[in-house]
Amino acid sequence: MALIERFEDILAWQEARKLVGEIYKLTNVGSLAKDYGLRDQLQRAAVSAMTNIAEGFDCDSQVEFARFLGIARRSAVEVQSLLYAAIDVGYIDQKTFDAEYDQARKTKALIGGFKNALKKRNP
Repeated sequence: MALIERFEDILAWQEARKLVGEIYKLTNVGSLAKDYGLRDQLQRAAVSAMTNIAEGFDCDSQVEFARFLGIARRSAVEVQSLLYAAIDVGYIDQKTFDAEYDQARKTKALIGGFKNALKKRNP
């Protein structure tokens, strides 16, 4: 495994960054762009996943880093839940839902795996 020297080296952060880009593209078109509450909450949740990984990386302890990773993981779950709201009200179609949900799932899984690896290194 390569040494992680910067938060940008963390695969979970890289996937969270992709999620942010996809969510911003999705929320800036169509009816979803006009639903400021749902749009903003989706954007904030995606950004939170990415930024909490970065913030945690700069923590003074592994325990604190793990806490930030937990917050990041829950933010990815929030994106998944909000996507249900978007599909339920007809803002997105099933194909879009599936693609974005899968990116959030991938992000969540990588964050969770990273957090578990961190815990194993420092029980």
